[in-house]
Amino acid sequence: MNLVLDTNTYRAFTDGNAATVRLIREADKIWMPVPVLAELRFGFLRGTRGQANEAILAEFLASSRVGILVCDQQTAHYYGELKMQLFKQGTPIPINDVWIAAITLQHRFVLHTLDSDFKNIRQLALV
Repeated sequence: MNLVLDTNTYRAFTDGNAATVRLIREADKIWMPVPVLAELRFGFLRGTRGQANEAILAEFLASSRVGILVCDQQTAHYYGELKMQLFKQGTPIPINDVWIAAITLQHRFVLHTLDSDFKNIRQLALV
């Protein structure tokens, strides 16, 4: 399985959450969207353990099983469609979450999240 991590699931992993650790260990490939990396780095800057957290993230990203998902023009099309869908449904979600969902759908991967907002996107495969 190609598993995309949301910010909160990366945090659950680094905190040692057993269910998240198991999913990540079982995944064929783990993907980190750029918006997730941006959210993490913002959190590192706000916290008191920024350098330590950055070192942990760098080690995680260095794994051959981990890749980075970069937004491109196709992602932007998915973003626009999702944003319109959510608008019509009356169920807006945070902008970064729309990007994360768009890039996950673009690549037909599975998103691991603890955020219930993503349930408003019926075509998104969730763990």
